[in-house]
Amino acid sequence: MADVLILGAGVSGHTAALHLSRLLPKKGHTVTVVSPNADWNWIPSNIWVGVGKMPAKSVLFPLEPVYRKKGITFVQAAATAIWPQGDDRTGRPSVDVVHTSPEREGQTERLGYDYLINATGPQLRFHLTEGLGPDAGHTVSVCTADHAVEAAEELANTIERLKAGERQTLVVGMGHGTCTCEGAAFEYVFNVDHELREAGVRDRARLVYLTNEAVLGDFGVDGMTFEERGFQTTSELWTGSLFRERDVEAILGAHVSSVEDGVIHYETLDGEHHTLDFDFAMLLPPFGGVGLTAYDRNGADITGELFAPSGFMKVDADYTAKPYEEWRAEDWPKTYQAVGYDNIWAVGIAFAPPHAISKPRTTPNGTAIAPAPPRTGMPSGVMGKVAAMSIADRIKKGPSAPNHEASMAHMGAACVASAGAGLRTGSAAAMTMMPVVPDYSRFTTGRDLSGTRGEIGLSGHWVKYMLHYLFIYKAKGRPGWQFIPE
Repeated sequence: MADVLILGAGVSGHTAALHLSRLLPKKGHTVTVVSPNADWNWIPSNIWVGVGKMPAKSVLFPLEPVYRKKGITFVQAAATAIWPQGDDRTGRPSVDVVHTSPEREGQTERLGYDYLINATGPQLRFHLTEGLGPDAGHTVSVCTADHAVEAAEELANTIERLKAGERQTLVVGMGHGTCTCEGAAFEYVFNVDHELREAGVRDRARLVYLTNEAVLGDFGVDGMTFEERGFQTTSELWTGSLFRERDVEAILGAHVSSVEDGVIHYETLDGEHHTLDFDFAMLLPPFGGVGLTAYDRNGADITGELFAPSGFMKVDADYTAKPYEEWRAEDWPKTYQAVGYDNIWAVGIAFAPPHAISKPRTTPNGTAIAPAPPRTGMPSGVMGKVAAMSIADRIKKGPSAPNHEASMAHMGAACVASAGAGLRTGSAAAMTMMPVVPDYSRFTTGRDLSGTRGEIGLSGHWVKYMLHYLFIYKAKGRPGWQFIPE
């Protein structure tokens, strides 16, 4: 008998739970998911919620009924501490949680485990930039469905002011120099552009894309090279043409230091400080680990052994400090097993990347402006599945069963940034890359050109629309869900 505990019910954790429910025998083993949220959120479609094209209910569904049908135990709580060597009460590896459901809010509990998957996702660190965020700041967000609803309301108010004849400045981008998920901001800015044009007010709106990327099309992955009919172009040129076509201004290599009501303060790579007046701003926060602590069996704090300073869990990666030029694709983890523990895995955003993919840069003032590596979407799902398969093999075949592998240096990914909604209106910038982490020792451009492509048009929009429904179907564990790729 084995107890598997999964912290987090995002793409990685939820995928792992569903696969374990089908891979493990129904009797004698337990799968438990701990998440502070009662609902599952298909985050990529928060973009459409954030411009009013979808209601929040279209990107959310309750987790408990799905888990009940699959024989999975659901605990609505936030994990706070891990006892990986066994706790000071029972001697068994365990996790402390604080319940967040209305019925048990604030109650604490300790959950034992034989195998643990850390899929907690990110802490949204709005607090690292003064005045950032929808709660205590002056900007909106699309990081959660609730945030996206508020963003849509603010955007609608801005459009009404434009219709009344007022000129407005709208800013979309990154709220800190170390942000990730540039692709989400990229997609949102063109959805905003689409809404402004649809409302007939684009001519009175100044639309600005504010990003920590040193060049357009970097996306935190060091950019891409596309080849078609023997001609090569970079994602910088490809993306730049879209910005010029839609009249979106780009401010590159920027670190937002603070936000006041109507004013963004930021520093650029040359060390110069600037201000930008705005009427509407959607700026993403930097990510960090959720703040888990770790203790040995005597209660001594060993957080630094399991977690990087960022709060993300250290796994089978090479974390040796070395110059950017010496970083290699082989530095990236393959199994996502935690350092020093053969029964713990960290997947999705929860694992600590060994280094940035894009070259980190520092201003003359010492400010870091460096996009963090993306670990969301397709890669997250694959990691969750791989961890589940490794655990299932350990349980069924014995502790010596080898881990399954899925290095981001060998894994491909697709990104479809779609604007508009419906089957006849809208367009999309669709990109694929193989692999996610570039390998300049294997490929001249860092990636396999046959699997790295970029296209713009209505067909990509159809793909994004189809994926919305396909992945929600999969996440609900409907018949045949396991045949839909991560």
